[in-house]
Amino acid sequence: MGLSKTIWAKPSEIIRVKGPDHPVLVCAPTVLQATARRFLRGFPGLVTYAVKSNPEEMVIQNLVAAGIKGFDVASPFEIDLIRRLAPGAALHYNNPVRGRDEIAHAVKAGVKSWSVDSASELDKLIAMVPAEGCEISVRFKLPVAGAAYNFGAKFGATPDLAVPLLARVAAAGFIPSLTFHPGTQCTDPMAWDAYIRTAARICAEAGVRAARLNVGGGFPSHRTTGAAPALEQIFTLIDRVATEAFGADRPALVCEPGRGLVGDAFSLITRVKALRDDSHVFLNDGVYGCLAELPLLGTIDRIEVFSPEGVARSAAPVERVVFGPTCDSVDRLPGQLALPGDLTEGDFIVFQGMGAYSAGLNTRFNGFGAVELATVMALQG
Repeated sequence: MGLSKTIWAKPSEIIRVKGPDHPVLVCAPTVLQATARRFLRGFPGLVTYAVKSNPEEMVIQNLVAAGIKGFDVASPFEIDLIRRLAPGAALHYNNPVRGRDEIAHAVKAGVKSWSVDSASELDKLIAMVPAEGCEISVRFKLPVAGAAYNFGAKFGATPDLAVPLLARVAAAGFIPSLTFHPGTQCTDPMAWDAYIRTAARICAEAGVRAARLNVGGGFPSHRTTGAAPALEQIFTLIDRVATEAFGADRPALVCEPGRGLVGDAFSLITRVKALRDDSHVFLNDGVYGCLAELPLLGTIDRIEVFSPEGVARSAAPVERVVFGPTCDSVDRLPGQLALPGDLTEGDFIVFQGMGAYSAGLNTRFNGFGAVELATVMALQG
């Protein structure tokens, strides 16, 4: 995906001037940097960026420019990417399952922070990672609600299993820490409350003082109409509960937002390929492309619709079924999308909040998915 060197005023200008037949992801660096500074100003600890959510080089560069000094990496590719773009940044290798070749690669790259959620994976780290100056965070999980989907189905030890893991980390000479993830797009601050209080109990039962507590990602982006997520309320709760739960043994706090940092800094321009019998809309992008997450999280209804001349459509909305371009019947957005009644073939639908898990999940299935990356001053209008 190539980055255009032109800086546009807004998406409608791209539509009016270029009339692109392929999907275009547009980024507003001003929004990206402002969101990063919001986290740095509000979160009571170290802010790291989950690279997997959007590994575009311009994203990394803008986050570094805004002051981000740590990155959550999940693979050798991401380790090498950050080492090249931000050589002095802290790397947290928090994918808790790794091959021995991946561990060796990370050790050679100087990774000093790791996570683990099982005895067998801890065996690997103890055998291969020099203990001096290295942190191992035990990742645990809880059956709490509030997120779009539960990361605990794949990762995390139960609290009872986390206790001996944490004790063993400390006994092996590593810096003992804890980490969790409340689940993606978590809009309920009380999920962090439950996790932090459980972390304190794990430390007490293990007889270990945790050096750091990573409260994960999960910070929500603005996906649906209405008020934007109140991130500051989550930050305040995390700060308060950490003190209440740990007291004098309060660990240093870390977070690793991905979606919460980058989600609202991008929009996606799509074009209507066909309007079949005024009921079914076919776009030039779909669930095999940049809209891959929608079947999991629900359709983003923060949209704008423009004519090819860049003029906003404003007729009363009509609920319509929306399909992607591939020759596959599952290539459909969930539910129905309220679109202007005067929508016509050749119009453009702009989805807001498309910075996370969009370009990175593009499959190029059926030969579709050629995506352009553009820079804009503003994301709406």
